[in-house]
This record gives sequence, C-alpha cells and structure tokens, in this order.
Amino acid sequence: MLVSLAASEVTIVRNRPLAVSFLARIRPQGRPAIRGHDLACAVLALALAGCGAHAPESHVYRPPVAADDGLAVGTLTEVGCEAAPLLQAARDISEGRFGEIHSLLLLKDGRLVFEAYFPGHDYAWDAPGFQGATVDWDQDTAHNVHSVGKSITSACVGIAIDKGFIGGVDASIWDYLPEHRHLNTEGKDRITIEHLLAMTSGLEWDEWGASYKDANNDVIAMWVESADPIVYVLAKPMVSDPGAKFNYSGGNMVVLGEIIRNATGMDIEAFSGAHLFAPLGIDPPEWSWINDSVVYAGGDQRMTPREMLILGAAFLNQGVWGGERVLSQAWVGRSASPYPGPDHSWLNHALRPIPPGEGTWGPLELLGLVGPHVWAPRQAPPGLLGVWLGRTAHHRSARSRGGGRVHRRKLYPV
Repeated sequence: MLVSLAASEVTIVRNRPLAVSFLARIRPQGRPAIRGHDLACAVLALALAGCGAHAPESHVYRPPVAADDGLAVGTLTEVGCEAAPLLQAARDISEGRFGEIHSLLLLKDGRLVFEAYFPGHDYAWDAPGFQGATVDWDQDTAHNVHSVGKSITSACVGIAIDKGFIGGVDASIWDYLPEHRHLNTEGKDRITIEHLLAMTSGLEWDEWGASYKDANNDVIAMWVESADPIVYVLAKPMVSDPGAKFNYSGGNMVVLGEIIRNATGMDIEAFSGAHLFAPLGIDPPEWSWINDSVVYAGGDQRMTPREMLILGAAFLNQGVWGGERVLSQAWVGRSASPYPGPDHSWLNHALRPIPPGEGTWGPLELLGLVGPHVWAPRQAPPGLLGVWLGRTAHHRSARSRGGGRVHRRKLYPV
C-alpha cells in the first residue's frame, strides 16, 4: 500500500517499500515521538496543532478518477480497505488537527484508491511566516517539496552510478571536482560520495542553529553571501572524521549536484529530467539555481502529489515504472537497507530536529544513504508508501538542547 499526503519523498525501509515524508505545522509543545510500529494496512499522519485548512461540509468517499499519468485507479473495497478511517483522517485534517496537510492519497496493490485535497497556504520565502497565498490544492497543483528534493538528488546519483558516469559511492568526491581540488586539505581527501549522501562528510555546517531567513544559517549564507557555493561548502574546516558524525547539510547536496554535472556533462536539472522524470512520465520540475552555474540540489522543486506517488511507486516496483527500468534493483535494494550510522543511533530518531525561527518551512524527515530525507515507522506494511506535504513551522528544538521531540503521530488503521 502506498499513502501520499501531498507529494514528498521516497525511501524503502527494511525491504518493505515505504516513503513517508510530509510538511505540517509544528506546535511548540507536545509529546515525544512514538517509535515505529508493526502495522497492517495503516494510514500514518502527523498529529500537529495549528490553524489548518477549512473543513468541507462533509466527507464522502469517492474513488479516484483515472488521468493520463500512468497511475491505475481502483476502490478501497477492491484492495480490502475500509473507508471510515480514511474519511476520519480527512475530517481531522480539515479541522486543522494536523496543521496544514494539503493532500491525502493512498496507493494499494498498485492502484490509487483514495485521494483528497485540502485548502491551505502556499510557501513563500519572502512572506511573513513564510505563508504565501491561500491555494485550493488539487491533483494538478504542484507543491514545493522542499528538502524532499534531496531524495531526488540521491536517486540521480544512483542513476549516474548505474549508467557508469560515477564509479560508486566509495569514490572520492575529488575525482569529480577538478576545478576545486585546491580545497582538498585537512584530511578532506577521505570524503567520499557516500559521506555526502549520508551527510557525514565531517565538514563544518550549521543549518539547524538559525532560521531559514537568517544568514547565520549556512544554507542561507551559501545563497546570499558566497560568490561560489561549491567553494563555500568545501572551504569549510573539518570538524570530524568523514563517516564519524552526522550533520544535516544542504551544502553536501549542492556538492553532489556539482559532481553529477562534472561526471555526466549535464547539470542535475537536465540529468534528472532525462533519466528520472521522463521515464516516469513526469514533466520535469524546475530546480532552483544559486547562480548561473550551480544548481541548488537540496530541494525546492515543485511537484504534484500524484507525481510523487509515481516516484514512490517506482521504488515499490524495484526501480521499474511502466515496464521501463528507471533505477537498478541493486540501488533500490541499497535504499531498502537500514543505514544506522557509526553510532547506530541517528536513524532511530523519529524526526530530525527543527531549527529555531518563526514559521520556518521545511520537511520532517529521517536521513539515509539513498533518499536521505524520509519520515517512516520502523516496520511498514508490505507495499505501503506514504507521502505528506503541508506547512511546517520551525521552533527552537528541544532535542538540540538535549531534550526530546515535540510532535505526535496518529494512526488510522484501514
């Protein structure tokens, strides 16, 4: 089964395909995260506070309508699921119990069997609280996927390896950065592509200590204060050995985009369009460019929920969509393998810490080698993939100061 709440990102968990990632408003206080659950056919939602979407007068189950996107449709009855829990989830979303969730989709046994959309605010970086115009979200409305795009970058690295452009995840980053080898100092020669994917490069980076409107946040400084974003990242001092410590870094992703450009002769926007999105039948989304030559490979593409569902379904199908192989089975298998990190702990956290700042937007995620930003339970029903998008407000993270998480989850058994 595959669940999608408004387009997000993809991974595979314990050889049970699952992609669960979403954006929603976080309130300052709440319960610590519930750990993973053994689930049989369940819909997962992040139960969060906030003034959410407007509630429709009623929720009645209507099977999804087929579109020219390659997704098969069906009914809940056909796949053995009940409508009542999903309709309750839709009511809860409409009443704002989760903040702003903008869509809820369910794919089971290869068929889209539930689809609902909810009004809410678009993202606008330059707006107060990052709150843009109100949008009546629907199946054709593209949503900013934010750092979900890091999973797209990861998939592109996998494709580049599959096609022989990159030797493998164990390759040195410097093999593919000929214009920046003068920055290979202080033990940076040991940084591999895997270290960038896993965000364990050892390079200094602070993306969780300040709002995404603050130039003290390295990802913002990379955008607004650096003439060369690649130099900005690679010139940072080493603060730990490569592979020894996880540190969330959009800068690592930007370097991966540069590696793809040098290895393939195509910028990552063009490469993903040709080798990932086109085979999936998805109109390639635009990527943000930091300057005329460097793509922001850390996210912010705009995709529809159905497009994200297709991306997830390709992983569920072992890298195949529409009879065409998009990702190698080996790469999907690697995505399915747990990646606990050197201290066997960081993927045990339910969600990543959220940096301080009023209304900062960003995904709620776990991190892994392939598809590095994903929220998911430890155990997933066979064939379940979940994707959420909505609005999230960053606050001062309790865990960043030694405390626990500040969110709750809710399960809707179907």
